[in-house]
Amino acid sequence: MKDTIIIEALEVQFRVGVPDEERRNPQKLLISLYLEKDFRPAADRDEVALTVDYDALTRQLIAWGEHREWKLIETLATDLAQWVLASYAVEKIRVEIKKFILPHTQYVGVCIERKAP
Repeated sequence: MKDTIIIEALEVQFRVGVPDEERRNPQKLLISLYLEKDFRPAADRDEVALTVDYDALTRQLIAWGEHREWKLIETLATDLAQWVLASYAVEKIRVEIKKFILPHTQYVGVCIERKAP
């Protein structure tokens, strides 16, 4: 059975970009996470400790990325997926990142999926 918690379009200010000057200042990114796990025990007992505390996760995610930098959003997405899988009891994660840098586009982005070992 697949249960999913969705954190859609979390706005963060991270340093991402190939040229050094692009990484000089944080830029707006939208991050969406899709966290898969069997959430029936949490739902049956109405107990947050048995699920993913998405408030804590979003606060920790912002702090995790605040003082780091990446050249590629592909690397950011991979690092983020690994961090979530190591920090939270989820079976699978999908990470989507949108970056608003190119003229004449709404955004550029990546989407990756990773499974827990």
